[in-house]
Amino acid sequence: MNYLSFIENKIVREKETLIHTLSQWRFKEEKIVFTNGCFDILHRGHIEYLAQAAGLGQKLVIGLNTDASVKRLKGDKRPVNNQEARALLLASLLFTDKIIFFDEDTPLELIRFIQPDILVKGSDYKPEEIVGDDIVKAKGGEIITIDLTPGFSTTSILQKL
Repeated sequence: MNYLSFIENKIVREKETLIHTLSQWRFKEEKIVFTNGCFDILHRGHIEYLAQAAGLGQKLVIGLNTDASVKRLKGDKRPVNNQEARALLLASLLFTDKIIFFDEDTPLELIRFIQPDILVKGSDYKPEEIVGDDIVKAKGGEIITIDLTPGFSTTSILQKL
């Protein structure tokens, strides 16, 4: 088996190429979980968060900020790892089904397109503050927050360096 190809096939560069996969999942009545982030330096906190998110449904889709989006949100010194490297690391995780890039500052349009059953963010957000909550709730979906792992963040790792 060519594991690298298997991993790379989880990475979606254009949302339109995801339509068929989403349709198959919905036909099988599989719950689609969506979360998003920069995931610049993958660490224990990310793994615990994503594993918990994946456990909420059958399919996990991760919206990944592009390099330009990360730079606008985090500053000129970020990202440390480019979007292709970040996507490959996330795609290599057993519980990740699809990674899709977004260039906007928020994943609103991506959430509108995917129409996930469950929208997940860290508990540092209140559910009503989460971008796309209105879209997911309107279709009967759930907004779930997950506690973050104390002591683990990309910012704190960079400060240690």
